[in-house]
Amino acid sequence: MEALRKDFRSAPISEQDKTMLEYVVKLTKDATQCSPADHKKLRAAGFDDRGILQITLIASWFNYINRVADALGVGREGTAEGQ
Repeated sequence: MEALRKDFRSAPISEQDKTMLEYVVKLTKDATQCSPADHKKLRAAGFDDRGILQITLIASWFNYINRVADALGVGREGTAEGQ
């Protein structure tokens, strides 16, 4: 887990997982930069269209829900109503 936290690219995980995480990072930073070339890399790593869709949906949902939580101050001290 510590290796993943530091840098997934050098962590002892499969090349398939590294390819998936590279895509997720790109999607998270700027989804407009994701292209058919990225999907081709995912397919070459062994993901089918359903897998690519699931990766995209799950990563996008987490990005969305984290932004909502950040905007509402969820998890930050002193941001609860009445404080």
